[in-house]
Amino acid sequence: MTKILMIDDDTEVLDINKKYFEEKGCYVEVADRAQKGLELAKVFKPDCILLDVMLPDMDGFSVCTKIREKSTAPVLFLSGKVSEDDKIEGFEAGADDYIEKPYSLREVYVRIQAHIRRSSNKNVQDQGTMFIDMNPFFINLELHKLFYNDQEIFISNKEYDLMLFLAQNAGKEISFEEIGKKLWGNYVESDRRNVMVNVSRLRKKIEKQTGVDSLIETIWSKGYKLVIPK
Repeated sequence: MTKILMIDDDTEVLDINKKYFEEKGCYVEVADRAQKGLELAKVFKPDCILLDVMLPDMDGFSVCTKIREKSTAPVLFLSGKVSEDDKIEGFEAGADDYIEKPYSLREVYVRIQAHIRRSSNKNVQDQGTMFIDMNPFFINLELHKLFYNDQEIFISNKEYDLMLFLAQNAGKEISFEEIGKKLWGNYVESDRRNVMVNVSRLRKKIEKQTGVDSLIETIWSKGYKLVIPK
């Protein structure tokens, strides 16, 4: 049974969402305060966490950061704060997805299941080797980490998934839609910004830690391509 924790100060939203997900066979706990949500995250050990940004006792970004100190469960923001800066801050806090209010509960449920599947499969390797070599970059598939020579590049779980997908298709043009479906399980045109935000964040981390700014190439109006350094 899928265990979902929802943290939102709107009790009406919590009631509606809880009823919907329970009808889908999920076990749901809710919290209308950040502190209560953090306590539930420890004892309930959810498979997925749905989190609002605007909370009365602590903002959702700070909550997500604290959750990430103890849990690798997928965190999905459900928020009316939808500026690019908001989304970037959410992903940088460790979120796996950022869904704008108002949203479709059916879509949220599909995204939850997709994130849980990917999270559960992280330790299942179907590659013939435990490394992807992009000298001087390489991905350790066992540790789920990206390295530059011997230096680890510190990235989030979602950024790792993005980097792995690009690396598995190195030199190939990957569309926004292909990336969106790989990262979130489905794709609508409004998800293009989410893809762009995630790629931008990953690029910035790579450049900041290595000085390399040309690893991920933009294919204008289409998507991206990973270019292995020569």
